[in-house]
Amino acid sequence: MTHDEARERAAAMLAAAGIVVTERERAELEVTDLGLGRLEEIGLQLVVYENNDRYCAKELVLFPHQLCPEHRHPPVGDDPGKQETFRVRTGEVTLFVEGYGEMMLRPGEQFTIPPDTLHWFRAGDDGAIVSEFSSRSRDEYDVFTDPRIAR
Repeated sequence: MTHDEARERAAAMLAAAGIVVTERERAELEVTDLGLGRLEEIGLQLVVYENNDRYCAKELVLFPHQLCPEHRHPPVGDDPGKQETFRVRTGEVTLFVEGYGEMMLRPGEQFTIPPDTLHWFRAGDDGAIVSEFSSRSRDEYDVFTDPRIAR
């Protein structure tokens, strides 16, 4: 699957869920395979609504069984690292958070991940859409357990 095909597939999933995105947001919908070249298995599709010095709001679109691998959001300067709340809109998501273990989140359920805490998540059989509300997002500083991953 090409990144353009993934972008269209993610946009279709958002539309089917009744989540309206603008033409600009659709055009800027980010597709990442995290440098591994296995997008349908490992990766993520994102719509960033806002990301500033104080807060960030995104939609995370995951294809069936797609995994966002284990990582953490470390401190940057005086910032303790990104704290994020995941709220599942559609599908099911298995979320692992260090210190909390593995949990299944279904539509309407949410969990807040503390800063600098290892976590990973994977969509279920039907894929998933997750709204993320967080402090400032600085993806370039994310630390993945797998050293082959490039964000």
